[in-house]
Amino acid sequence: MDISVVIPLYNKKDTIVRTLDSIRSQTYQPSEIIVVDDGSTDGSADIVMSQDMPSLRLISQSNAGVSSARNKGATEARNDWVAFLDGDDEWLPDFLMTIKALHDGFPGYEVYATAYFAGDYLGNTRQIVLNRMPFTGESGVLENYFDVGSCSDPPLWSSAICIRKNALHDIGGFPLNLKSGEDLLTWARLAARKPPVYSTRPQAVFWQEKAHTYHDKPNRLPEHDDPVGKGLAILRKLPGREIRNIERYISMWHKMRSSIYLRLGLRGNAFVESIKGLYYQPSNGKLYIYLLLCAMPEAVTRKIFQRFGR
Repeated sequence: MDISVVIPLYNKKDTIVRTLDSIRSQTYQPSEIIVVDDGSTDGSADIVMSQDMPSLRLISQSNAGVSSARNKGATEARNDWVAFLDGDDEWLPDFLMTIKALHDGFPGYEVYATAYFAGDYLGNTRQIVLNRMPFTGESGVLENYFDVGSCSDPPLWSSAICIRKNALHDIGGFPLNLKSGEDLLTWARLAARKPPVYSTRPQAVFWQEKAHTYHDKPNRLPEHDDPVGKGLAILRKLPGREIRNIERYISMWHKMRSSIYLRLGLRGNAFVESIKGLYYQPSNGKLYIYLLLCAMPEAVTRKIFQRFGR
């Protein structure tokens, strides 16, 4: 299994060396590393070029977003398999070895992935929570991906995944011009084709900014026309294909949007998103709690999110 690593890079001068060092430390080495500089202005590209990594290629483009950078890297990749790694995250030493073992043990699939640690801006890490896993033991096929994704931390994440290049091409690559959720929609489209193969042993670290935790307000509004929600709704109605628990997953997406609106104090928007989520899953208890939070002062809501999180 020859693997190409694709790193989208935009203004990560403080973390990109750590990311590249985590590739250096892999017990199973990739055959090429492609860094796509998406118009960085902080000298990130110069830092990449200064690294002594013979298998590394730097490609530069005008700023077009992370989806464009990932798609560009995948297009340029020479191998059938592409592993993505963001410029502020890192792999544990056995990540690629685990991916290869999953591929060898479960041939014929299109997505291989592992669990990961979530790290906060203070340097703390925690293992992600995974509920309703369909297999016992450390690895297996995530047959009920949408069920797991609806009641867990996101099982698939952009720095702990390896994808068959042709499969990514067949779904149109990462969707462009989205502010957030482009990776979630991509994994959903891939999982609707064929379930991912998964290892529950964390082999990567997702370092989150303060705005991505409950210790600060979100740094962006959800997109008004909700292209991700619309894309997920399309999967629900694919002709000749029944996708298990997709309704739960769509409800989870609207819960996420409601959460962001609540933390921003936009209670009317949060109310609408909660109602949408209940349409897809009337038994989603958290959404009833969110409806109650819509009637509470913003300061109280913020404290509740900081205390109880997700």
